[in-house]
Amino acid sequence: MFSRINSKAVLAAWRRPRAILWTTAAVVALGFLVALEIAARRYDVPGPITNQWQEVIFAPASGPLLYAGMALMMVVLTWRERFIALGAAVAIDIPFFLGRLAVDSKMTFGNGALWVMLGCAVIAVTRRTGRERVLLLKGVGLGLLLVTGRKTGDAWLLITSKTRPKVLDPYLATADHALGNPSWLVGRVVEATGSIGSHALDFVYVQLAVAAVAVSMYQLRNVARERRFPRHHLVRTFLVVGLLGPGIYMIFPVVGPIFAYGADGGQWAVANMWPDATVPVPLNGPQAIPFDEITPRNCMPSLHTAWATVIFIHSRKGPRLLQYAGTFWLIATLGATLGFGYHYGVDIVAGVVFAFTIEAGMRTFDRGWDRSGVRLVAYGTTVFAAFLLSYRYLPMEMAKYPWLFGPLLILAMASVVYGYLRTTKMWDAVTVPAQDAGPGPGAKSGPEPKLELV
Repeated sequence: MFSRINSKAVLAAWRRPRAILWTTAAVVALGFLVALEIAARRYDVPGPITNQWQEVIFAPASGPLLYAGMALMMVVLTWRERFIALGAAVAIDIPFFLGRLAVDSKMTFGNGALWVMLGCAVIAVTRRTGRERVLLLKGVGLGLLLVTGRKTGDAWLLITSKTRPKVLDPYLATADHALGNPSWLVGRVVEATGSIGSHALDFVYVQLAVAAVAVSMYQLRNVARERRFPRHHLVRTFLVVGLLGPGIYMIFPVVGPIFAYGADGGQWAVANMWPDATVPVPLNGPQAIPFDEITPRNCMPSLHTAWATVIFIHSRKGPRLLQYAGTFWLIATLGATLGFGYHYGVDIVAGVVFAFTIEAGMRTFDRGWDRSGVRLVAYGTTVFAAFLLSYRYLPMEMAKYPWLFGPLLILAMASVVYGYLRTTKMWDAVTVPAQDAGPGPGAKSGPEPKLELV
């Protein structure tokens, strides 16, 4: 009798819309990973699933990223459990490190963090029940998603280089005249700073995910106490940006000025003129150019700019130190993307619009797709699409009339930002009074609604 009632309760839980949504998302994500694994195998390289499992034993590609993922997972643990998890990770990493030192292998760390995350998943399944099991599995999933997202991105970049033999850099380089070719200017500035400035920007550029974890840790600081996640937080938007962005790479393949017009492009470069040429890219009719099968076509839009923008947005509701850090990371990321020749100015503008549109979409999803949110997402999508079409079909006009198209690009980007700020301010103004006001006459007592954490 009890088993029959219990099975009915489980079946009813799975019929809930939210459970169906999470189950569907998990199935789609698994199918996506399997598809990427198969695609990567076609080119005789391991895919994201293989790369992830190899790091259980072999040297990880990024130790800080694995520990950042473990830090995200630990938001669901008590302080005692956090110290135990961290101690276990370090204890596991020490023999791995000494073993690599003995055989003169690649000196890195992070296996312990991955072991701890997998161990917590086993504990959740075997030792936890009910909401506690779900909460711990969500924490493990959050940490592993951050790491797997990096592996997935690497697989995507490989696919872009293999399936897109021609790139559209001449179109962007021509359109970039409308903004004054900022990559050439910032590139010369970074060269003038020498190795110190270059190394500092490189650290910011490479460790972007670690900055995201720092902001996320602040947003998720109350999960262990409240035993639930907030409705909206940085990691969700961060992952969606990484999921949707590579699809644009396939539509608009671009390698960046340091490859198409610089020394790093080798024999495939149009010319070796970045960043020293005083007259960047002559105004000829742009054409798609062939390029090697190694360099990723990952410029349009600039996802590093999009991620840094999302970090900046979410840091606004934190303490002042976090706000300063978010501002610094955005400015330094812009300097790195332009100064290292990885992106053109028009990529950056598109990346900002992309970030605000995705963030608006995530918040609108939480609100049930109300009219103001749908309108904001539609507007951001329209502006982003207009950018892509302009870069592809109007680059010569943009270069010939920079005094017109340059301000138009900036104004269009600013309008999306303004629309987001105006709409979310209206949402917050509606949410806060609803919580501050006491119960009216005849109102039923109950738990007060909590302010959405952004």
